[in-house]
Amino acid sequence: MDIHVKESSLNQKASQTQQLYPRIIGVADSNQYLVGTIDSEDNFVELSEGKRIRCFNSLAQAKNFLRSHQYHTVELEYQSAYDEMCGLPTSKNYKEVIHL
Repeated sequence: MDIHVKESSLNQKASQTQQLYPRIIGVADSNQYLVGTIDSEDNFVELSEGKRIRCFNSLAQAKNFLRSHQYHTVELEYQSAYDEMCGLPTSKNYKEVIHL
């Protein structure tokens, strides 16, 4: 196999592992929506365009922000603080993929 082909496939694999997936996190009983991305290790981190996790007062504002950065789909996740506050095990959060 040609060395250039090996390098190309390694570079392609590296870029796939660094790909970020946009996510909006909404907290139950709150009007705040966090916008960031999920990295290859399933961490919620900042968007590369914004250099920080953004907070919006409505879902519409969060979606418009992502549209302005050329995102076409985003995962929406709603979280509840009640399980943690009551000392219960964390239940699975509601998730949905939204097409912008």
